[in-house]
Amino acid sequence: MKKGVALGLAVISVILWTWPASAEYKAGMRLASALPMDHPYMVGAQKFADLIKERTGGRITIKLYPSNQLGKGEREMTEGIQQGAIDLLVSSTGPLGGFSPSINILDFPFLFRDFDHVDLVLDGPIGRRLLDDFEKAHIKALSFWENGFRHLTNSKVAVRKVEDARGLKIRTMENRIHLSAWKDAGLNPTPMAWGEVFTALQQKVIDGQENPVAVFYSSKFWDAGQKYFSITAHVYSPAPLLASKKTFDSMPREDQELFLKTSYETGRFQRKINRDAEEARLKEIAAKGVTIVRQVDRESFKKAMAQTYESFSSQFPKAEIEAIMNAR
Repeated sequence: MKKGVALGLAVISVILWTWPASAEYKAGMRLASALPMDHPYMVGAQKFADLIKERTGGRITIKLYPSNQLGKGEREMTEGIQQGAIDLLVSSTGPLGGFSPSINILDFPFLFRDFDHVDLVLDGPIGRRLLDDFEKAHIKALSFWENGFRHLTNSKVAVRKVEDARGLKIRTMENRIHLSAWKDAGLNPTPMAWGEVFTALQQKVIDGQENPVAVFYSSKFWDAGQKYFSITAHVYSPAPLLASKKTFDSMPREDQELFLKTSYETGRFQRKINRDAEEARLKEIAAKGVTIVRQVDRESFKKAMAQTYESFSSQFPKAEIEAIMNAR
């Protein structure tokens, strides 16, 4: 019996020695983004950092690095996450298909009906599976935050239907589905790293771009000659909070669970502030001289982009698409 007790104590000692207790674990982490501090990405990031610091009693601190400070773009910063050079990243899904192909199913045009539909899918089993798929790329995806529904802007014409936009040269993310959809609609999409967009618009290398309200607002694209903002809502753009698997795996289990819970909680907060601010931002954009085109024939865009689904049917079967579209 004494030998049994001694063996049990030895096993417990090994476990305690090899698994750091939360009270002993301390870390200073870096959280990166391509967007500036006033964008909802970083408002959410600040909330997340504050909650983690508070809930760990200051054992874990997170410093924010907005505006591509830790890389030339989201693709490069995602590589930093993969390699363990960056601890946390809020990124659009645009370049993430190169790391976890399944995430690009969210990039199809007119996939979601509205924000309620978005939340139903992303906070449910489909969303969890898409996040878990990042493990194959040695990335830990914590939760979905958001960029929002994307809209078309340009310097030439008030776009009310797809025919008005044909021939426009617009910047898109480096994303095959987005490129295909815009080509099918008759535009000339040009993939371009985010850091180059403002100058390209200003110098009229491109006519326009497509992004959510918050991005247009924080980037001050009216100063780059963007005169027309059409509410097309053609694609919903989520923003996963990614963690370096190296960083995540080094944490005690209690802290891992805290990160997951706090990330999800912050995601709900971040989505709400993003949505609540949209109308006020549109009014401010209009005050800068930009024409806001609210009456857009979205069906004309939807019909023009329908072929995109067929183009990628071998990668994204119809049943998977319908599971998202028909979610109730």
